[in-house]
Amino acid sequence: MRGRGNARSSRALGVSWYPATWHPRLDMGRLHRPRSSTSHRNLPHLFLFFLFVEPFSCLESHSRATELLYSLNEGLPAGVLIGSLAEDLRLLPRSAGRLDPQSQLPERTGAEWNPPLSFSLASRGLSGQYVTLDNRSGELHTSAQEIDREALCLEGGGGTAWGGSVSISSSPSSDSCLLLLDVLVLPQEYFRFVKVKIAIRDINDNAPQFPVSQISVWVPENAPVNTRLAIEHPAVDPDVGINGVQTYRLLDYHGMFTLDVEENENGERTPYLIVMGALDRETQDQYVSIIIAEDGGSPPLLGSATLTIGISDINDNCPFFTDSQINVTVYGNATVGTPIAAVQAVDKDLGTNAQITYSYSQKVPQASKDLFHLDENTGVIKLFNKIGGSVLQSHKLTILANGPGCIPAVITALVSVIKVIFRPPEIVPRYIANEIDGVVYLKELEPVNTPIAFFTIRDPEGKYKVNCYLDGEGPFRLSPYKPYNNEYLLETTKPMDYELQQFYEVAVVAWNSEGFHVKRVIKVQLLDDNDNAPIFLQPLIELTIEENNSPNAFLTKLYATDADSGERGQVSYFLGPDAPSYFSLDSVTGILTVSTQLDREEKEKYRYTVRAVDCGKPPRESIATVALTVLDKNDNSPRFINKDFSFFVPENFPGYGEIGVISVTDADAGRNGWVALSVVNQSDIFVIDTGKGMLRAKVSLDREQQSSYTLWVEAVDGGEPALSSTAKITILLLDINDNPPLVLFPQSNMSYLLVLPSTLPGSPVTEVYAVDKDTGMNAVIAYSIIGRRGPRPESFRIDPKTGNITLEEALLQTDYGLHRLLVKVSDHGYPEPLHSTVMVNLFVNDTVSNESYIESLLRKEPEINIEEKEPQISIEPTHRKVESVSCMPTLVALSVISLGSITLVTGMGIYICLRKGKKHPREDENLEVQIPLKGKIDLHMRERKPMDISNI
Repeated sequence: MRGRGNARSSRALGVSWYPATWHPRLDMGRLHRPRSSTSHRNLPHLFLFFLFVEPFSCLESHSRATELLYSLNEGLPAGVLIGSLAEDLRLLPRSAGRLDPQSQLPERTGAEWNPPLSFSLASRGLSGQYVTLDNRSGELHTSAQEIDREALCLEGGGGTAWGGSVSISSSPSSDSCLLLLDVLVLPQEYFRFVKVKIAIRDINDNAPQFPVSQISVWVPENAPVNTRLAIEHPAVDPDVGINGVQTYRLLDYHGMFTLDVEENENGERTPYLIVMGALDRETQDQYVSIIIAEDGGSPPLLGSATLTIGISDINDNCPFFTDSQINVTVYGNATVGTPIAAVQAVDKDLGTNAQITYSYSQKVPQASKDLFHLDENTGVIKLFNKIGGSVLQSHKLTILANGPGCIPAVITALVSVIKVIFRPPEIVPRYIANEIDGVVYLKELEPVNTPIAFFTIRDPEGKYKVNCYLDGEGPFRLSPYKPYNNEYLLETTKPMDYELQQFYEVAVVAWNSEGFHVKRVIKVQLLDDNDNAPIFLQPLIELTIEENNSPNAFLTKLYATDADSGERGQVSYFLGPDAPSYFSLDSVTGILTVSTQLDREEKEKYRYTVRAVDCGKPPRESIATVALTVLDKNDNSPRFINKDFSFFVPENFPGYGEIGVISVTDADAGRNGWVALSVVNQSDIFVIDTGKGMLRAKVSLDREQQSSYTLWVEAVDGGEPALSSTAKITILLLDINDNPPLVLFPQSNMSYLLVLPSTLPGSPVTEVYAVDKDTGMNAVIAYSIIGRRGPRPESFRIDPKTGNITLEEALLQTDYGLHRLLVKVSDHGYPEPLHSTVMVNLFVNDTVSNESYIESLLRKEPEINIEEKEPQISIEPTHRKVESVSCMPTLVALSVISLGSITLVTGMGIYICLRKGKKHPREDENLEVQIPLKGKIDLHMRERKPMDISNI
């Protein structure tokens, strides 16, 4: 869509334009020409434009820059027309004619510019994200990237920058957000540099949001009505103007509060909490409501947070007692320190405002204060002194509860003292055991129920019943001794142990029916006996020492304890009868030493007993076991089981296959006994597994290239310093049938021989000569004719052993022409024999008069029927299944056979070469060597001189 219809749709989507700067060289007549409703609506803007540019008209001839201003709403979809630069710059072509001569623009022919106009951005910055520019029509549209005013301007900061085709500007006014573009109008003849400003208008697309979800406000409980408190953390709305935060309200005012909003000079609104009623923390200490922020959009958007209004305490309450008087009774025999009463006041305030201290009033006599102590923090009243005979029987204690800034609360405690006159019961002891100065001495091995003393319990006045009991802990019992009254026996109840407890203190307590108590303390001291044997700290003493130790090396110091005292607890140390003679033990100090040098490889562990004996009568002893482990030192080099290792391996053995195990040992232990194997030479071919000692070849081995390998393997242990040794490894390769026979003569499938018709039957015509790189039966060769073509090719026969071809029958007149024989050269390898083929060409004629004719016959692909007839030779090797046997005799036999085969093949090769040199001295100069593939005939044309075969 283009033209005015498109402009109307843009305004419907919130897009408008303003020519901020107009150049007088453009068509001025269009400003006054009647236009559509769009032109009428833009006349006020054009009027303002003239007022703006008139002062600068003197500069217009020196600048060809133009400025346009558009505005649009944020969040518009892609494809909305922002404005047409060609139309707004009055660059649209008219039906015909020229522009005003003063415009200096090139001539337009018809309705189009010639050359055509082109619009482009000065650089390719951010323009692709927000706007697209049609370079032919000059229309600006919104792009697929939605414009978010808050993301563009609130994060972009203030100021205006033209440093690119597109930039973002936030003017000093928070409501203004500009997208700046630099547009070039080309070609160069009517170049224009246009600055385009696109004002992004805000829409209400963001709801107010509080920075925190929980807001707390503290109000003192004595705050007067209409107290205003600012609520911290007001709501934030990225939108601006009317779309920003406009007002606040509470979901529940609790009848105590209201909200007010104040706006500062920057337009920021802050909510204030206003107190509308009297507060009392003691009645309610907290109010919880929801504060709601609302913007001015249509419809408005809301944000909320929880508002907690806490009421802080003030000292508006004083301590008070719930009672004004308490009555207390104290007996004359009460124990000093006994609590007799407690007072407690209440203060409804909190913290330091509720702190209460207690004190006596000045009206309380000093004698009462000295007798009864008042705790100033807890209000507890205790008996401070013993009640004497002169103490008053009634005391009035006036107690004050003091709070900060308060008049003290008062309570009265009336204390009545009841005096008691008595004579305590009597306790008379009579000791049975040995007693000195009030201490009873008992042996620890005394039997159970050993009597200690008798106690007589009686009342001096004889009118009160007296009871008694034993107070204290220990293996003792106090029981009535019948048939006597008030007689009690103190005795032991179980065996006593001096080592557990040496001293006891118990008391015999007597009391009468009036509650009067008296007690007599008995001290018991135990005497020690030799009833304990020495005890080693550990029954098993585990020791370690490195081998090759120095003589008289220290091992440990034995230590045993004896719970007995005196000489009964003195311990001596001795070796057991199973201890070797080179160990020594000092009987006094318990130091254990070894007098000789120990070798771990000879003996690693020692185990024997030691004794600890005390000096009691009779003496007691205990036994412990010494377990000595000799630690290893790296004093042994690795040792190979054999100095030389030999392995027989079939050739073509797969890479990294297992050749054999190199066995090595190290008498040391632990890391010193860890052995690492490595190949010293031939490491590029062979590798050895350190863990298993398995020798492997990295590549497949070919006997024909090398029949044996000699390498050295080094074994290094893990000691510090490391010790090492080496062993020689010999690897012999066993032959397998992996090479087909190699045909040396004839040298080519395209060569031929002339056979004269006068050749006699039985005469040798030619021969096929081949060799095999293998050995033994794998190198025994047999020859056979498997295909024939010609007038009478059966006239020729080949010897299966020698490869000699002879004439069987006399040649006739009809036998003239080319005879072709396909010869198969096969070895006797196991399990699968290999073979090669060669074509023998025999031309029967008196002479060779037309070589080109013969060569044309050779070039033709022969149609030969293959005869699968095996050659019959006298050598018939017996094929047996080769098994991997590790027995040495088998390996030796295979070695002898292999060496014999190599010698045999070498001799045969020398013999054949000598024989060939005698029979065919000329053929070696004219024939080429060819190695045909299995069953394939190479009929490539080569020039050959014919050879005459006749009966000489």
